[in-house]
Formats: sequence, C-alpha cells, structure tokens
Amino acid sequence: MKLSGTLSLYIGRNFLMSFLGFFLGLLTLILLLDSIELLRRASSKPDVTLFVVLQMALLKLPHMGQLLFPFAALFGGMTAFWRLSRSQELAVTRAAGISVWQFLLPALILAALLGAFKITAFNPLASATLARFQAMEAIHLKGQKSVLAISDNGLWLRQGTAEGHAVVHAVNLLQQGERVELQNTITYLFQGQDTFIGRVDAARAVLGDGFWRMEDAWVNSPEAPPEHLSEYWLETDLTMTKIQDNFAAPETMSFWKLPEFIKTLEDAGFSAIRHRLQWHALLASPLLMCAMVLIAATFTLRHARRGATTFVIAAGVFTGFVLYFFSDVVFALGLSESIPVTLAAWAPSGVASMLGLAMLLHLEDG
Repeated sequence: MKLSGTLSLYIGRNFLMSFLGFFLGLLTLILLLDSIELLRRASSKPDVTLFVVLQMALLKLPHMGQLLFPFAALFGGMTAFWRLSRSQELAVTRAAGISVWQFLLPALILAALLGAFKITAFNPLASATLARFQAMEAIHLKGQKSVLAISDNGLWLRQGTAEGHAVVHAVNLLQQGERVELQNTITYLFQGQDTFIGRVDAARAVLGDGFWRMEDAWVNSPEAPPEHLSEYWLETDLTMTKIQDNFAAPETMSFWKLPEFIKTLEDAGFSAIRHRLQWHALLASPLLMCAMVLIAATFTLRHARRGATTFVIAAGVFTGFVLYFFSDVVFALGLSESIPVTLAAWAPSGVASMLGLAMLLHLEDG
C-alpha cells in the first residue's frame, strides 16, 4: 500500500516542527553560554563593551548552528516518532499495510533537504559571520597584530612593526620547504594606527628570520622622490608556521569557495588537508542527516510501545555523544594523513547510516 500525500505531509510536518524546536532551543542555550564565556574573557579588557560581546556571540551563533543540525535531526526525529507511537498513530498506519520504510520516507526526504540547505545556503552565512567573529576576537580579546587572507586579487597581510604596522599585498605566494616567497608585492607602511609614511614596491619578498628580504624594490615616501634599492629589509614577527596557521580556517570558507581556495593553497605549495576535510564533510551532510533519522527511529518506533522512556532518552544522548567522539577521532586521523581524507570525511555518515539500517532491519518486520 502506498503512503498517501496527506499522511506524508503530516509525518513530515511533525518531524520538521520537532527539528526546529530542538534546533532553536539549543541555539538559544548556546547563545547564552557563549555570551557568558565572552563576558568572562572580556572582563580584563576595559575597552570591550557589552555591545561588542553580544555582537561577537551573535556572529558565532550560525557556525554553532551548523554543528547542531545532526543533533537536532536526531532528537527531533526521536521526539516526533515517540509522539506518533504513543498516540497509536503509528500502530494504525502499520495496520493499514504501510511499512516502516514508507513511514520514514517523508522524514528522510526532509532530512536530506535540510542537509542540502545547510551546505548551500546556511554554510555561506555561517562562514562569513565566523570570519567576522574571528577578526573581532583577534583584535578585541587576543590583541593580535598580524592578519593574513587570500582573496581573488592575491594575498593581503597585516603585520606589526616598530613604528606602527605594515600592510603587504602580493599577487602570488610560493612555498618550497622552509622557503616562503611573495611575488609582485606592494607594502604600505603606517606610523601608529593610520598615519601613512611610505610604500615599497618589490618584485619579490623572501621570508627570513625576523624580516622580509625584498628584491628589486622601489621605496616611495610622501616627501621624497622614489628610490630604487636592490634589497629592502622589512622587520616581521611572522614565520612560515604562523603564516600557514593564519590562513583562513576552513570553517570560515563557504562551501562554494572551498574548492578554489584549496587549489590556491596547493598551487602555492601549502597543505590543504583541513580544507579538503571540511569540504567533504559538508558534502556528506545530507547523508548524515538521514542517518540521524534512521537512528532516531530505532530508539523510538518499537521501544516507545514498551514504555522504555528512560532508555530512549539515555540511548539518544549516548548515541549523539558516541557519534561526535567518533567523528573527532576519524577527523584527527584524516588530518594526520593516517587515513585518506575522503574516508575520514565520509566515514561518520556512512557508519551511522549502516548502523541505523542494520538496527531497523533487525527490529522491524517490514
């Protein structure tokens, strides 16, 4: 017997409302906890106001929301299926000849769509707000002076100097072993925060121990004619490790920009494992969401009829914790290149899906 459109909409609506309820509830709790933590960190910073703290907490919230999608699907699915089982609606549906797989189909379709929404629309918003949060955190809470970013127009680097700071722009970035080289650079020199004192144009800049060695440089200052130097030395506190660590974190890159950014890093000779892991993990999001629905069904469709309320709640929380721990372990193996990146990114979703399917096949008779 086919599942009617009315019943499909009813099941789908129940799942969606439960998902949104848990998602918004968990977001509210995280916003409160993050605000408290940021207030604690800002307590020793007299120039950081309450408005800045709240702004930072709100900017970080979409990123945390991405992490909540699977858990909201798990607990939302458990709640929706529990209610349908307790009200005997599931029993009536099964008596009408509808299998558990047909019953789960609307929720699975919605879970896959929510996963697709996460990577195509929600992720670009979350990555943009997280990048803004990290910039504010670096300035207001960490007091960092060096900021690096790669854009379509090349590399931009802001670093501190004895007089104030310098902003370095380079068309290309190359790394070979311990050597880091910027090509076709323009360096803007500032005294204090905003007083422009000069500009240096160089064919290349090679990173040394505490300095940039710029070759074929033209030095321009507001009150002197341009001067050509075969070498110009600019002090810096950056190292190759710091530069690589300060590349845009994969979480701050949207799903649509990650492939291009990965190519840019690899062309420059830098490792892009973290970014590849992030991209594949985003691709696996719809499958992971469906896996959460399957696992939710295994804990509620049958056990709810046996009255095992405590068992269902405890099993759901334990399952969520185990999956989170397993994902972290597999990602760590992927980062260390102990296992292939693709396997590390897809393993949590694949294992959770097979586990849910196996348990349903064991518990249900069709």
